[in-house]
Amino acid sequence: MTSAAHLVPSSTSARCERSGRSPFAFGKRFFLALAIGLLWIGPAWWDARYLWGMAVWDAIVAAVWMWDLWRLPWPRELEIERRWEAPVALATESSVTLALRNRAGIALLASLRDEVAEALRDEAPVVELAVRAGGSDRAGYEVRPKERGDARMGSVLVRYRSYWQLAERWAAANVAQTVRVYPNLEEAKRSTMYLIRSRQTVMEKRVKHLRGRGREFESLREYRQGDEWRNICWTATARRGKPISKIYQIERSQTVWLVLDAGRLLRARWGGQSKLDYATAAALSLAHVALYAGDTVGLLAYGRKLQKRVPPGRGPEHMRALLEGLAQVRSEAVEANHLRAAEALLTLQKQRSLMVWLTDLAETATTPEVVESASRMARRHLVFLAVIGQPEMRQLLAKNPETAREMYRYAAAEEIVQRRDLLLRGLRQQGALALEIDPLRLSLTVVNQYLEAKERSLL
Repeated sequence: MTSAAHLVPSSTSARCERSGRSPFAFGKRFFLALAIGLLWIGPAWWDARYLWGMAVWDAIVAAVWMWDLWRLPWPRELEIERRWEAPVALATESSVTLALRNRAGIALLASLRDEVAEALRDEAPVVELAVRAGGSDRAGYEVRPKERGDARMGSVLVRYRSYWQLAERWAAANVAQTVRVYPNLEEAKRSTMYLIRSRQTVMEKRVKHLRGRGREFESLREYRQGDEWRNICWTATARRGKPISKIYQIERSQTVWLVLDAGRLLRARWGGQSKLDYATAAALSLAHVALYAGDTVGLLAYGRKLQKRVPPGRGPEHMRALLEGLAQVRSEAVEANHLRAAEALLTLQKQRSLMVWLTDLAETATTPEVVESASRMARRHLVFLAVIGQPEMRQLLAKNPETAREMYRYAAAEEIVQRRDLLLRGLRQQGALALEIDPLRLSLTVVNQYLEAKERSLL
C-alpha cells in the first residue's frame, strides 16, 4: 500500500510583501477613540469653545494612530508558512496549518486569510494569531475537497496590528502552490483491511495457498478420497507404487485492468459525488486488493480520447502511479468512445486477463456501444462490466403509483430497468460478469467479485 506520507502536499513559506497601493488602515480602536471625542458635542450646545476641545482630541488620536503605525514592522519582517497535515482526498477532511513568524521587536495581532480553491472549500478561511516579539504562532483550518485533480492555492493575505489596535498594515505572502486531490483513500484502506481479514488473505499471509481449481502446480501428496482422477500424477504413482495427486493453487501472478469510462454519463451525481468519483474510489480499492494478492494491475481511463494509461505492474511505486493517474481522470461532457478503448486494450493486452470495466449505460433504442465493446473483449478476456446504477429508479419502483403522473413515471422507470437487466443478462450469457451496482456499494461489490473470480479460477 502506498505510504500516505508521500502524498502529503509540500509545505510552502515566503516573506510578506506590501499589499495594495495603500497597505495600511485604521484599527477598530481608532474609531472607538474618535467616538469618545463626540462627547464634547454635549457641552458645545452651551459654549462653542468646547468644539476646540473635540478638535484637539481628534488631533491627539490621529497622532497616536500615526505613532502606532510607525511602530508596526515592515512586511518583510514577517514570514508565512502553509503546512499540510495529511493527504488531500475526495470527501475527506484534511487539516491545513498557517504559521506566522514575527522577526520584529513588537508583539502583533494578525488576521490571516488563505486563498483556497473552491474545489477544496466554499469560503476562504480566516485565522487569528497573537505573535510575541521575535516569536511565532500557528492556527489551522479544514478543507473537504469536492473534486479530484489539481487545485490551485493562492497567496495568504495578512492584516496585522499592535496590541493598541489603532493602526494596521496589510501584506501578502506568495505561498501559491498546486495541490493534488486524490480519490477517497480511507475507503481504499477499508477495502484492503477487508481483504486482510478474509479467509483468502489469511492464507496468503501465512503462505498457505488455497488448493482447489487453480491451474498453477504447487505440490504432490498421497491420493485422498474425493480427489479428481484427472489430478493424479501417473509418473509419481508409478515410482512410489501408490496413487499420488497433484495439488494446484490459485494463480498469483495474473493481470487485472481497471477500465474507467469518463464520458458524460459518469457526470451524474449521487450523494454529493459524481459517478466517476465512485468509480475512481472503487478502482483504487481494487488496485490495493489486487496488488496485495500478488496480481499486476493496469489502468486505462478514457473519454472521447484516451486520458490515462498505466501499464500493468506491481509494487509501491506502481501503486503511486495508479493513484496519480486516478486523481487526474476528468469527466467529459460528450459520450465516451468505448470502441477506441476496447481496441487499445486488445492491442495492449494479448494474454487473457481480468478487465474490470466501470461504466454506465446510455438509454438508447439500440444496443449501447459499451455493451458491444464488452462483448468483443469477452472473446479473449474475462470482462467484469460494473454498471453504476441509478438508485432513484429502484426507489421509484419500490412504491405504488397513486396518480396518473406517478403511473407514467413508474412505467418509464420499469422500462429502463428491464432493458438494463436484459442487456446485462445477454452479456452474462457470453461469459462476461455483468452487474448493475448502486454507487454506495460499488467498491465493496467490485472487490468481492474480484475475490470470487480469483477463487473460482475464472481466468
